[in-house]
Amino acid sequence: MSADDVIALPLAFSGQRLDWRDLPRHVRARITELAGAQVTAETSATSGFSPGFAAVLELADGRGVFVKAVSGEQNPVSPDLARAEIRVAHALPPQVPAPKLLWSSDDGDWVILGFEVAHGRSPELPWRPEDLRAVTDAVGALADAEPLPGHSLPRTDDQLADDFTGWRKLHALDAATQNQLADMGGGIGRWALDHVEQLVRWEQESLRVCAGDALVHGDLRADNVMIDPDHHHRVWIIDWPHASVGAPWLDLAFMLPSVALQGGGDPATLFRANAVSEGVDDDALRAGLAGLSGYFTWSSRQPAPLGIPNLRRFQAAQGVATIRWLRDLS
Repeated sequence: MSADDVIALPLAFSGQRLDWRDLPRHVRARITELAGAQVTAETSATSGFSPGFAAVLELADGRGVFVKAVSGEQNPVSPDLARAEIRVAHALPPQVPAPKLLWSSDDGDWVILGFEVAHGRSPELPWRPEDLRAVTDAVGALADAEPLPGHSLPRTDDQLADDFTGWRKLHALDAATQNQLADMGGGIGRWALDHVEQLVRWEQESLRVCAGDALVHGDLRADNVMIDPDHHHRVWIIDWPHASVGAPWLDLAFMLPSVALQGGGDPATLFRANAVSEGVDDDALRAGLAGLSGYFTWSSRQPAPLGIPNLRRFQAAQGVATIRWLRDLS
């Protein structure tokens, strides 16, 4: 990978996060009731795409709690994602390094979640080797986890059935519209257009290779992990609303395009260096990456969702990195 291939991802932040004083009085009162003490200070989260409230709250009794609170006013999808995260929290086995859900509330409008505080920091970017090693080891270990019995998590292939159709949708567009992609990523868009029929064929196999029995986070990037350097680089994996049950190698493979964009190195080398890649042939990897790249590329062309103005630029950058990996595999 050349220096030209390292492109800074846009900041993974909605830019419109609420502060404690922005919350309706009844929501603040409910959080105080659930926390069991008055709130004395807040430290807002500075990453993640949710436009709602997300902050570590310091309590009068000395405890802390990380609280998320969202309503449809900020974004119509955010409450359902919060409800999904509640379901996921009850499905995570003990070995998964995720903050524990302490309590939650849903009045049909506002959904509130209170988690134990995950102490640490986001990975330093460009990726430092020791941070990347700790995170990829943790993601590899996640491949051995299965959700608890009685869970209600969807199958990964079912969850991605609508999303992993991007190349077929793009292929159906008229030539003039398709050609708008040609300048994407310094020429990577032209390669994609020249190979779109092959990308469609790989994409058609993507759901099959996503099937499996492992716990899949489904949205891993630098902003969804935290590292505690005071405890042997312990890694926390956070923000779980997209979790599902599927192939154990997906989280690592689907995270690596963003790692490449953020200076972490060649995704193919990083993937094959991890034990989770054993038994994953290039055909399966190509199919999965085709589904992912089509999703990013198609999604990046859609209007920005309410409250998340920079999401599409983020998806476009990830699409370019995923297509580049596909090109190198072909």
